[in-house]
Amino acid sequence: MSLFLTEATATAAGGGVSMILMMVAMIAIFYFMIIRPENKKKKQTEEMRSSLSLGDEITTIGGLTGKIVQITEDTITFETGEDRVRIQAKKWSISTTAKMEAAEAAQKKKK
Repeated sequence: MSLFLTEATATAAGGGVSMILMMVAMIAIFYFMIIRPENKKKKQTEEMRSSLSLGDEITTIGGLTGKIVQITEDTITFETGEDRVRIQAKKWSISTTAKMEAAEAAQKKKK
């Protein structure tokens, strides 16, 4: 009887270890497939927003495009088209720049 309990306990402990290893493997997969790329993209976007300069062509998250004419600590002012309408927006609302889009296009072309 005691031999049976020992084998059952050993089997249960082995199953528990494999379950823990599977959970660790799942967490590692989620980290490398989802979390890490998202953090890289967020860091790249922050770098792009901090390196904005006068004359850059930008696109906002709302789809407005224009050329930067003024930059402050947390806002930018840009002109749209030939009518020279000036719009002020927060820096966090900038999604891409012409330089960034050109670099992405060149990278896709290499592949």
